[in-house]
Amino acid sequence: QVQLVESGGGLVQAGGSLRLSCVASGRTLSFYVMGWFRQAPGKEREFVAAISRAGGSTSYADSVKGRFTISRDNAKNSLFLQMNSLKPEDTAVYYCAADRDLIWVGVMESQKYDYWGQGTQVTVSS
Repeated sequence: QVQLVESGGGLVQAGGSLRLSCVASGRTLSFYVMGWFRQAPGKEREFVAAISRAGGSTSYADSVKGRFTISRDNAKNSLFLQMNSLKPEDTAVYYCAADRDLIWVGVMESQKYDYWGQGTQVTVSS
């Protein structure tokens, strides 16, 4: 079992930055592919970014490419999402997710992840 806890969300003006963190407990995070997803009110959960077990590979949704950066610190069992140049359309609850057996081709699919955090709210005002 892996327990994931996100933090770092909040209210920010358009153009601002936030850094989300996700701390894992229960298992060594280095065995897991990790991802960030988000869900806005009335919309389905969507992929934001993913990172491979050792951090050598990353993947981003087109909507955040060039603005968001995913990273991880396996020694601290932590996952991060640096969000710059935030837009009102980035407003959502952001979730971190983990899966031990995930093959890279499936990282954008939320149903492939076994473990989820409770989410952290990000609100971007115009």
